[in-house]
Amino acid sequence: MVLRPATEADLDAIWAIESSVFRGEAWSLSMMREELTAAHRCYFALVDEAGAVHGYGGLLAVGAEGDIQTIAVEPHARGAGHGRRIMNALLDEAASRGVREVFLEVRADNPTARGLYLSLGFAEIGVRPRYYQPEGIDAIVMRLDMKERV
Repeated sequence: MVLRPATEADLDAIWAIESSVFRGEAWSLSMMREELTAAHRCYFALVDEAGAVHGYGGLLAVGAEGDIQTIAVEPHARGAGHGRRIMNALLDEAASRGVREVFLEVRADNPTARGLYLSLGFAEIGVRPRYYQPEGIDAIVMRLDMKERV
């Protein structure tokens, strides 16, 4: 599988993954369209040889700050390093845009994602209580100082 910039033409495939992975917390189709087309955004799609999308991730970068908007990989494609590849592409993009620090939120009950972000140099800096609805799961806020990135 390869990474390429995502476009609005990928909307249906990305939203299908979004709605299946995040279920009740999924962004709406119109929100996802806005993300793919809005200023200061960069999205990557993980695609197979046939061009089918199996994952995606997005960055919002304004000035010196960036935010990982979302990242998802279909369950059957997990465990092969694709999430790390998407994150590294987003962080490389942030660096190319002059971003000095990147933030993200991750579910407190997602140790796999938390471990990935910690391994990339992110530090846990706070908690947003009951952030993820409807389950009321806390969000762990994480920050990466891009100077620390190797």
